[in-house]
Amino acid sequence: MNKTAKPGSAPLVRCAIYTRKSTEEGLEQAFNSLDAQREASEAYIASQKNEGWTCLETRYDDGGFTGGNMDRPALQRLLADIDAGQVDSIVVYKLDRFSRSLLDFAKMMETLDKHQVAFVSITQQFSTGTSMGRLVLNVLYPSPSSSARSSPSGRGTRSRPRAARASGPAAPQSWATTSIPRPTASWSIRTRRSGCGPSSRFTSNTRRWCRWWRS
Repeated sequence: MNKTAKPGSAPLVRCAIYTRKSTEEGLEQAFNSLDAQREASEAYIASQKNEGWTCLETRYDDGGFTGGNMDRPALQRLLADIDAGQVDSIVVYKLDRFSRSLLDFAKMMETLDKHQVAFVSITQQFSTGTSMGRLVLNVLYPSPSSSARSSPSGRGTRSRPRAARASGPAAPQSWATTSIPRPTASWSIRTRRSGCGPSSRFTSNTRRWCRWWRS
């Protein structure tokens, strides 16, 4: 983030407000949905003035564009300004204003993380600029790279036998003979009844994420 600030004051945090509306209905009004989103975001930024937050004058408004993809002119301008180092934080009224695609959202979060740009949703009290916000993001949507590193069957582990076969020598006997035991019928029945199996955990986490995303 930009650290330029007066001595003794909080570091300057340049906040870009992003707004979006899926349809063009009502955009011709003097005060429309995009204006309402920006007004609420400006008020939130003003409440954080003591933390060094300041609102950028540049507007990033996508009126009449779906959130299901990243083909949005204002969003692309915002990402370009982030690459240019002109933004320290993105402020949105609600998460789904930024994206309705989990895949696109994860991709953009990687970009923000690369440039150390925070993401704030004011109505859901969510900010990746705080340790709690980063923790929530990692729990609800772990990055593929971190999942591969933390998984016992991650990419690094699986690549060993493949590399050994490619180089010529046979794999060690332990790799060739060791097999993973199949779960017993009683275990499968117990996990289905108790809701403790891997599939049930994945479904539960996915449902929890979707409920929070649309709240």
